[in-house]
Amino acid sequence: MGFSNFIGERLKPTKGIIAQINVSDYMTKNLITFSPQDKLIDTMEALARNEITGGPVVSKGDLVGMISESDCMKTLSDSKYFNIPMGSETVEKHMSTIVETIDSNASIFEAAEQFHKSPYKRFPVLKNGKLVGQISQHDIIIAALHLNSQNWKR
Repeated sequence: MGFSNFIGERLKPTKGIIAQINVSDYMTKNLITFSPQDKLIDTMEALARNEITGGPVVSKGDLVGMISESDCMKTLSDSKYFNIPMGSETVEKHMSTIVETIDSNASIFEAAEQFHKSPYKRFPVLKNGKLVGQISQHDIIIAALHLNSQNWKR
């Protein structure tokens, strides 16, 4: 005699609305920011001192770029190769001005998809066009680990 049903007992779905988990729930809010006029050598010292790999560049409250270790490395190698002092170099000359951002109301799933399609490991987070934080791939992994199977959307 064979089994008529191979499916075991199923849990009944929970009722109610599952709240969306937004980028704003897991983003870093206390950012170390830089100004376009900051000296590049001071910026490199700040990156090293704070053990970060980059940060947003802000002017009058507006996001105008991102500066990263990679941006600094190019300047370091040119400075050594051409024997040019870096004392007068500013962030503005070396920052990336094309910046991929994400909205604070985006879900962590939208952020994960954006990270998947992008070469970046962090995005500045904007709310109404203003910088309010930064989200990293690491933050998204932390958020995912806090979810249980009932929270995953289909």
